[in-house]
Amino acid sequence: MTIRSALEEFAGKHSDHVAQVFWRGQGWVRRTYGEFLADVKATAEAYGSKFGLKPREENVAQILPNSPEWMDVYLACSGAGVSVVPLDPKLHNDEVAYILKDSGAVVVTTDKAHIPMLQQIAPELPKLRAIVIIDGGAPSYAAIGSVPVYDFAELKRGACSCGWYDANVCTPEDVASVIYTSGTTGKPKGAMLTHANFTEDATGGLAAFSERVDETDTFFVVLPFFHAFSFLGNFVLPVMLGSTICFMRSLRTIPDDLKELQPTVLLAVPLLVEKVYDKISDKLSHSMAARLLKLIGLKAIVNANVKKALDPQLRFIVVGGAPCPIHVLQGFKELGIKLLEGYGLTECAPVVSVAGPKDAKIGTIGHKLPNIEVRLADPNEAGVGELQVKGPVVMRGYFNNEAATQEAFDGEWFKTGDLASIDEFGLITIRGRKKALIVNREGKNIYPEEVENVIASDPLIADCVVIGYRVGRDPGEHVGVIVHPDEEALTARNGGTPMAWKDMEHVARFGIRMRCQKLADYKRPRKILVLHEPLERTSIQKVRRVAYKGMLDE
Repeated sequence: MTIRSALEEFAGKHSDHVAQVFWRGQGWVRRTYGEFLADVKATAEAYGSKFGLKPREENVAQILPNSPEWMDVYLACSGAGVSVVPLDPKLHNDEVAYILKDSGAVVVTTDKAHIPMLQQIAPELPKLRAIVIIDGGAPSYAAIGSVPVYDFAELKRGACSCGWYDANVCTPEDVASVIYTSGTTGKPKGAMLTHANFTEDATGGLAAFSERVDETDTFFVVLPFFHAFSFLGNFVLPVMLGSTICFMRSLRTIPDDLKELQPTVLLAVPLLVEKVYDKISDKLSHSMAARLLKLIGLKAIVNANVKKALDPQLRFIVVGGAPCPIHVLQGFKELGIKLLEGYGLTECAPVVSVAGPKDAKIGTIGHKLPNIEVRLADPNEAGVGELQVKGPVVMRGYFNNEAATQEAFDGEWFKTGDLASIDEFGLITIRGRKKALIVNREGKNIYPEEVENVIASDPLIADCVVIGYRVGRDPGEHVGVIVHPDEEALTARNGGTPMAWKDMEHVARFGIRMRCQKLADYKRPRKILVLHEPLERTSIQKVRRVAYKGMLDE
């Protein structure tokens, strides 16, 4: 199966079924699967005939926020065998320039906001031969150097039906996406992922999930499509099932959009669900009625009201992209809301394991997908080793980077770089990143994520990252933590009066030391650095650990 064939198959049988719901102008617009497919074909004819795209030879790029047009352009190109390079719209000029140059993208589809960027970097991109603007305004811009700029709507209107879409059909082995990693350990690398990688991953994920998801479900899209987790869960999977995809208007309107659209499935990153949980907890702690109902054993009524306020139709939330704090997972479980954690990497399309509703165990990331194999390389005496993956979800390799490809594999096994253990029931627990592992002078291993989970349970701490640091020439590393306090929470605790910074530092340090008493002595932070500003994060809200490496060294 390919993503294109999945769309064609469902649209052929259920052309009137709603594919997408999105906000335009002053109201919600509903587009059917028949209309979706027709727009994909029209876009393909425009791009293929106008730009002379060469399937299996050339790449195109997209620098766009989520939208129906994102999906149209992607399927118009990848469905014809032209690989798509999706980029984060928030990347800086030099980052975009590097990816576009490395991938050799010949066409860039973007919006008006990125025209100034492209005006600066286009001279560095000798292979670029067209820029398409989806939100109007292109006619008012001249060509950027020798590169013409097109308006998306006009391009589609002026295209001839030359049969390009029908003449160029992708195969499961064709590369659908070249997704560049964040580059925290060097220059970004483009993972080449095929149509089969994505469709096999979706198929395996459904089988592991153990709960029915079908065309009656509605997916609420918060996470950006350029990220592999959202692309698989919010794009590929719904298209394969014929489900409805709902686009939020903005982060600010999420509560209203949930009430209006009443989706059944939500994919989120840990930071989002943590903020939701904190708001729920805060409201419950200040509700006399909720406290009384819990006290007299009517907790179920409280949970039902919480779920109704969040979204009465919401069946479950799937969280991925980064480890979710244990206290958040436990908190949602106590509230009776299904919060399921998955694990994956871009290079694995991306899901490797998922905790199904019936076998979810807090602290683990569930069972591996049934259509892949996993193993632990060089496990220690505690049964912890590097998790490695083999199967149809694993990427073809890194684009134009054979050295990095060879380094990433041990034969057919992809080396995730994550340390894990697997119990007798097959449940996988991620222990930490191989490169983030802290080894003290006694040779004991400390997994930063374990310590971070303990610290993150403090409602007065907004951000934390645990890193190893060295003191002079002493062998081994010490445990240190860098945190950013939650100033709003501290102000509320102080009766509404803002705290002095030195008092905030004192409270943060005291809270960390108290909570870490539950850890073995060698795991407790010896150095605590409290920062004024929030910690630096990636596009999917992981703390950028590499940015703080060495900051505590003496």
